[in-house]
Amino acid sequence: MQGGSLTDELKQAAQRRASFGATMKAVFWSFFGVRKRKDYESDAARLNPVHVIIAGILGAALFVAVLVIIVKLVVGSATGQ
Repeated sequence: MQGGSLTDELKQAAQRRASFGATMKAVFWSFFGVRKRKDYESDAARLNPVHVIIAGILGAALFVAVLVIIVKLVVGSATGQ
């Protein structure tokens, strides 16, 4: 492998222009594991890796927040009886 080729590839990947909304949509469907191979390949070619990381962190935080809310509602309703 050449010394600068990996750096060049990372710079090119960071310049991809897919919208953040498209990235969020791709990450959302990936959380459920429901991605067609064609869609996955398309996303891999056009999504900005930085956006994917940010969207993944946001998606995980939202998922955890929803779980915490559900648990508080269930525990609160169980102790209120």
